[in-house]
Amino acid sequence: MLQQSPYLLYSDGNGNIYEDETLYAIGRAGWDAFPISIEDWIELPEGGNLYELPQRRGIGIDVNTGQMRLCEKGWAVAAFIPPAHTGLFLAAYESFPDAPTLPLFCYTAVGWLNNTIYVPAVRIERDIRQECAGYNDKEIKSGSKNLLQQYAHNRLVQHLMQNCCNTYHCPAARNFALGRWECPVPTSPACNANCIGCISFQPAEETIVSTQDRLTFKPTVEEIVEFTVPHLLNAPYPIVSFGQGCEGEPLLMWETIREAIIEIRKHTSKGSININTNGSKPDAVAALCKAGLNSIRVSTNSAQKSLYTRYYRPNNYEFEDIIESLKIVHKHGGWSSINYFVFPGVTDSIEEYEALRKLIKTTNLSMIQWRNFNIDPDWYLGQINLAETGEMLGVKQLQELIHEEFPNVKFGYYNPPIERIKGNYDIDFAH
Repeated sequence: MLQQSPYLLYSDGNGNIYEDETLYAIGRAGWDAFPISIEDWIELPEGGNLYELPQRRGIGIDVNTGQMRLCEKGWAVAAFIPPAHTGLFLAAYESFPDAPTLPLFCYTAVGWLNNTIYVPAVRIERDIRQECAGYNDKEIKSGSKNLLQQYAHNRLVQHLMQNCCNTYHCPAARNFALGRWECPVPTSPACNANCIGCISFQPAEETIVSTQDRLTFKPTVEEIVEFTVPHLLNAPYPIVSFGQGCEGEPLLMWETIREAIIEIRKHTSKGSININTNGSKPDAVAALCKAGLNSIRVSTNSAQKSLYTRYYRPNNYEFEDIIESLKIVHKHGGWSSINYFVFPGVTDSIEEYEALRKLIKTTNLSMIQWRNFNIDPDWYLGQINLAETGEMLGVKQLQELIHEEFPNVKFGYYNPPIERIKGNYDIDFAH
């Protein structure tokens, strides 16, 4: 464990990052800056990155006076922490009036000590399926080339390899190229929500840009079945997963998905069939469960209707629909998760904690996937009109309280394979 707090990092604006040994690094929750307990710092995991935050001054604690002050030497710096880890604090900074809106990444607090980069985070998932060290670029290139040749007329495989795998380096698409674990199956070019932080579509007038291009066609049942059946038959711990970052809302294509599930299950009973969704169409979810859907992951920024609605801006559905969808999956014996966007200071507020407890009890939730929220913190709080975030528990304490009260609710970062769903949740997966 660290013997002292790490030092603040700053950028010179030219891609060079330095430590400021006159300031200890601190973190942010909600609108405010806070000291970080020494035991909350871990080494930045492999696959993490550092970001310069232009037109922003980092906030630290003066090593001599113990007072908070700005670092005037350069721009603030934040860390991206790789999947399987949940950040406990955001980077603490003060923005200039003309500071540009930050791109759609997570901005975790970061510090430096003894030639090591540290972040306040916890490892929430043992699964190694998206570990940086597990990807061999040569093997991915070879696997992608083989799939492009093998499925030369399949638009979906072409999209997954050319765009997702080779252009955006999507971890799920890269795993598909390597013939293992969770295989992505995007299906919908349209969406019925207008999420503020949508990663695949942003209006032209918006100050942020989407991180990837959205699927532009509706795949056929045949295109889906053609590559998902071999994956389920041959991959270790196989999952086929509808609903990806490069598409809209898959439930808008539920009829196609239902027919695909029925067809898949004619060929094999192996593996798990999952859908990542906003949960907006409970009747469609019921139809998919009857066809053979094994698990659902419903994304949400909040368990509170008001915060959910301000962020998702739903069309023709309400927050109650996502609760109903989770209930339906449980009723059919399936695995229900929420993809929970963690924003320190909001996710761990007392109001949110109480709302999350109610959601778990109401839906008999199987799992919480504690995801880092990829969004500019100031921009997000402004967009959802949250001027005060209220009393905070701290992300770590929130997780401890939920685990204590609901010991059967699993914590993680990924959709579990059928081997875990069926009972052996602590299986040493993906080794």
